Amino acid sequence: MRRIPTQERGQSLVEFAISLTLILLLLAGAVDFGMAFFSFIALRDAAQEGALYGSMSPSDTAGIIARVRNASNRPVDLSDTSTVQVTPQIIGQPCEGGGIQVTVVYSYPISMPFISAILGRNTIPIRASVTDTILQPTCP
Repeated sequence: MRRIPTQERGQSLVEFAISLTLILLLLAGAVDFGMAFFSFIALRDAAQEGALYGSMSPSDTAGIIARVRNASNRPVDLSDTSTVQVTPQIIGQPCEGGGIQVTVVYSYPISMPFISAILGRNTIPIRASVTDTILQPTCP
């Protein structure tokens, strides 16, 4: 059996350390991206909930915002007004046949190392917007 010189074993260890670092950075990026996408899905569902409420009561802006904020608290705490903005907007007439658009914007905190230094900020804005048809009240 051939004996491996000490120098080659050290070289293998260095190569392994460099490779492992790169693989762990890629894995951390994939996990962070997955969590950001999961947050986007929660925002989209909350915006859909607000648009559904707004299709029945388009003039109740406070009710639409409350419906969005109460839709979920995981993975995004929608009740946190410092990181989540909710904007309902009527498109066309505020009666049957018009539209209502609910937009939810969240500042997603980046947890992957070095990305915040590259982007120059610690958060990424995630935006979800849903448009629905107003069903009530009927137009005069």
